[in-house]
Amino acid sequence: MKHLLPCSWEKNNIMSQTLDTLDMEEKIARLEKENRILRKKLERSEKNCLELEETNEKKESLLRQAIVELKNSQEEVAQKRQLEETLSQLKRTQAQLIQAEKMSSLGHLVAGVAHEINNPVSFIYGNLSYIEKYFQDLLGIIHLYREYDPDPQEVIQDYINRHDLEFVEEDLSKILKSIKIGTERICEIVLSLRTFSRMDQADVKEVDIHEGIDSTLMILQHRLKEQPDRPEIQVTRNYGKLPLIECYPGQLNQVFMNILANAIDALEELPNNQSSQIIVSTATVNSDWIQITISDNGRGIPETVQPHIFNPFFTTKAIGQGTGMGLAISHQIITETHMGQILCHPTPGKGTEFIIQIPISPQLKPTNT
Repeated sequence: MKHLLPCSWEKNNIMSQTLDTLDMEEKIARLEKENRILRKKLERSEKNCLELEETNEKKESLLRQAIVELKNSQEEVAQKRQLEETLSQLKRTQAQLIQAEKMSSLGHLVAGVAHEINNPVSFIYGNLSYIEKYFQDLLGIIHLYREYDPDPQEVIQDYINRHDLEFVEEDLSKILKSIKIGTERICEIVLSLRTFSRMDQADVKEVDIHEGIDSTLMILQHRLKEQPDRPEIQVTRNYGKLPLIECYPGQLNQVFMNILANAIDALEELPNNQSSQIIVSTATVNSDWIQITISDNGRGIPETVQPHIFNPFFTTKAIGQGTGMGLAISHQIITETHMGQILCHPTPGKGTEFIIQIPISPQLKPTNT
């Protein structure tokens, strides 16, 4: 037994070494396999990284291109918007120039007509007093003849009876009064025409606003009268006590004309049996400002239209009946030239009210209109 123990130990030791060797080889093989797997994974990871980088580069390139295109698009939109605004401004300026030229031409025409009418009317009116005097002198002579010759000769009496001398005496007096009233009315119209024709004046003047309103109403008198399809438009003037206003009188007359003409247009749409009225009121707001209010009892302005009434070229009238520039130019004259404000308070179904407020002594902007 003693001799067998060393052999058994050696045998066991060899087996143990063999097992350790096998185990080591298995570990090495496993490690090599794992290493191969890791190497493949690393290769795939590197490939994925490269693909990801390429994808990112493509995305960055597309993004840069999109940004450039967006910038170009924004620039194009901005340029287009700027061009549209410039075109709109050009159209607006052109329309304003045309309107200003029309009003200036109208001013010259009205001034010329007023001058041509004024000369003969002044001649007629100036001689009426002499006609009245001569007529009274003749009547005095006739009365003296009747007093001192109550029984005239038959021929004279027949002539008196045939021509009804008493009627002629009474009627001629009425005719002379009518002629005087008529010539005074013409003189008033001529004065209104001359006042209204100041719209071609470019100088700032101190004026009575009421004169401008009255002259404008006089110009529109033919439209205020009764028409076959509507009654007469009643105009009520509620004038307050106003100081003289530093302004461009012709331009303010243009504003009054535009607003009053629009009011008449609105009233002409009313039914025949409905009364039509325009109320013009003036008042001092404070020591520095005055206010003019023009209202009508028409149908008012629809709510959808109200935000656009002062926009250039905006009109609800039929083609050929409106340019859409009247209120736009009025707004510019009041707000920009006279440093005031113009407000519109329409009530659909009840009427429209325009409120104009201007300073008494503004620092007026030079005007080309």
